[in-house]
Amino acid sequence: MREFSDKLRKLEKLCRELYPKDDVHGWGHVERVRKLSRMLARNQKANLEALEAAALLHDIGRGSENHAEVSAQKAEEILRNLGFPEEFIEKVVEAVRSHSFSRGRDPRSLEAKVLSDADKLDAMGAIGVFRAAAYGDRIGRGIDGLIKHAEEKLLKLRDLMCTKTGRGLAERRHRFLEEYLEELKRELEEIEKEF
Repeated sequence: MREFSDKLRKLEKLCRELYPKDDVHGWGHVERVRKLSRMLARNQKANLEALEAAALLHDIGRGSENHAEVSAQKAEEILRNLGFPEEFIEKVVEAVRSHSFSRGRDPRSLEAKVLSDADKLDAMGAIGVFRAAAYGDRIGRGIDGLIKHAEEKLLKLRDLMCTKTGRGLAERRHRFLEEYLEELKRELEEIEKEF
């Protein structure tokens, strides 16, 4: 057990070095997904160590066209190099591979469902608005692009939750996002009416 904990600590240290220090898709996001995963897995029979590793590795391939698949491949290589058991690696890789909203792959294992919900929850609510705006600014998306992104992706996340706890948390975050978008559109309309 101690040897396994040491491997997880090594994995965390490695991931801290590999991720950028930002809150959009970097270490800040990874830490929140990790904590949300623990919260969602509470009182369930999830493999918490596999979930921990999956949360740490879920965006390691970010920047690729299919980041979930690339992250899964990198996760497998990293875990194998650190000496994790094959069954553990398979569980982590499946969770990482199926966490992404845009690839439409349904999570099957409990760990995959929890990771998927945790990642989606971090894209919702006030944190989600911050992340979408920060990323949008980085890529030059602008306010209209933010609204479009929210309508095409973020407002759909609530209905994709896999766990009961995830659905409960998503409901409040979804309402906040709806209210935020309503206010944003109202303010933009007020300005347009003046000119």
